[in-house]
Amino acid sequence: MDPSRKRAIRLAVALTAAVLLASALVYTSFSAGRDEVTASQLLSKAKPGQSYILAGTVLNGSVHQEGTALLFRIRDPRLKLSVPVRYTGIVPDPFRAGRAVLVTVHEGDSVFIGEQNSLTTKCPSKYQAASASY
Repeated sequence: MDPSRKRAIRLAVALTAAVLLASALVYTSFSAGRDEVTASQLLSKAKPGQSYILAGTVLNGSVHQEGTALLFRIRDPRLKLSVPVRYTGIVPDPFRAGRAVLVTVHEGDSVFIGEQNSLTTKCPSKYQAASASY
């Protein structure tokens, strides 16, 4: 076989492999991601056996310890709805009422069960918008 033809075939095979690899990486990165849901979205679309990443603010006065479990309510930032969460696992140091959190939950009997070690606190913004003076 002609050497220039061999080079062309190798180049075509290498480019095809690169395109397939790149498309596989893009597919897995987008398919692995899950969206955060708020309390109101969770209440409207929760299905048994499926887990969700719940985002919201820990409701003031709702944090209680019950044995090894931490019970608290997460409030929807826009609506006045909140959902109860029962969580066991490592609790981050900055966790407290009023803090924005993320926790992976699935539906229980009367409470959403937080997956162990999935509780994360969001960092509060250090910056505030300047007040507009028109």
